[in-house]
Amino acid sequence: MHPNPRVRVQQQRVRRRAEHSDAYSFFNLLTSPDLLDEVESLLPAHRERLYPPTETLSMFLSQALSADRSCQRVVNDAAVKHLIGGLAPVSTHTGGYCRARARLPTAMASGLVQHTGRMISAKVAAWHWRGHPVRLVDGTTVALPDTPANQAVYPQPHSQAPGLGMPLCRLVGLICLGSGAVLDAALGSFRGKGNDEQALLRARLDALKPGDVLLGDAYYATYFLLSALRERGVEAVFAQQGARKRVSDFRRGHRLGARDHLIELHKPKLKPDWMSDAQFAHAPETLTVRECRAGGRILVTTLTCPRRTPKAALKALYRERWHVELDLRHLKTTLGMELLSCKTPVMAQKEIWVYLLAYNLIRLMMAQAAACADCRPRALSFKHTLQLWIVWDQHAGADRDEQLHGLFVLIGEHRVGHRPGRLEPRAIKRRPKPFPLLTQPRVIAREKIRQYGHPRKVK
Repeated sequence: MHPNPRVRVQQQRVRRRAEHSDAYSFFNLLTSPDLLDEVESLLPAHRERLYPPTETLSMFLSQALSADRSCQRVVNDAAVKHLIGGLAPVSTHTGGYCRARARLPTAMASGLVQHTGRMISAKVAAWHWRGHPVRLVDGTTVALPDTPANQAVYPQPHSQAPGLGMPLCRLVGLICLGSGAVLDAALGSFRGKGNDEQALLRARLDALKPGDVLLGDAYYATYFLLSALRERGVEAVFAQQGARKRVSDFRRGHRLGARDHLIELHKPKLKPDWMSDAQFAHAPETLTVRECRAGGRILVTTLTCPRRTPKAALKALYRERWHVELDLRHLKTTLGMELLSCKTPVMAQKEIWVYLLAYNLIRLMMAQAAACADCRPRALSFKHTLQLWIVWDQHAGADRDEQLHGLFVLIGEHRVGHRPGRLEPRAIKRRPKPFPLLTQPRVIAREKIRQYGHPRKVK
């Protein structure tokens, strides 16, 4: 019998997909010359297994960028790759891979995030703001599966009834303005003392270097944070807090220009609960900062010289703060980090760091493509890069390293639109499906359905 040509084409597609799976490509990225030394330094002590740490991490990254984030899908890919590669068949059960993920150190993923962030930031030194590396800071929340273990560590908000909410993890990230790469991040509970955005940021101040400029919204314009940054040689540009904004008087202080002056802040008389007596005593009694009205808001900054830093430059810089909102949207919406999959707190933390690492690897390709296209990395599209990476990964041939330059050319062809002063309503036009809200725990609702059936639809 003559073989069906359609079947032969399908077999060739399966073979090509297996030989160049996402995990295989991420394995090549992790073992590239730029990352190999760092990966080897972070590898834990391990024996030879079916899923060694580097391959496990690459498979974990593949899950983060896939629409099907199941462990079964990535294990099936690995099993088919072994089979077509002429190796002995391996099991498609997910137990071995799940145990390998559990053995993977969280420090390995977080260390690679920090290393790739520094490496990408060094590649975009030409796009620093007035000679200063600018670091964006902002916080967000990530939902976890509703399991007792996750609820115990990351409890749901008080406003939600027991059994109806989702565990929430708070994330505060430091992001490079020039490249969009995540430099470092801190994780904490949505509830409880010591888990607010300021506390999580203070735990990551070592990621900032002298000469950096920290750019954030009004939540961070506090006395003790400004003094801590000044002590480290880090400049700050924040929007003024609402309470102080109402009493700002540009007729006082040392006038620098129209609605631009220097003011002297005094240390609060009451010590915050999070601060030790030694830290409170070490904080300076006064702090001189600059206040100016620019772009319809009052900015507070430690860049006090109007000649080196004109008010127009501060206005333009603060408009760039919106990029951190877009970066967090790429993490949560484009990559799918808004709702995690892991059902234990330790694995959920690991999953967040893997998402951040996958995000940084995409940003690394964007920085390399920007160098080829002679443009700013921010001018390139993150989603466009992600789409090209997935398609290229499926069809690249054996000479993948040579074809990588062509991928960078394609990434550099598409530029994002220039939308100054963008203002969009936080609302959606498309209505959701007409299902009522779940107002009781799912277990109770399921039992009522067994007894009484589904309620009639209300017209």
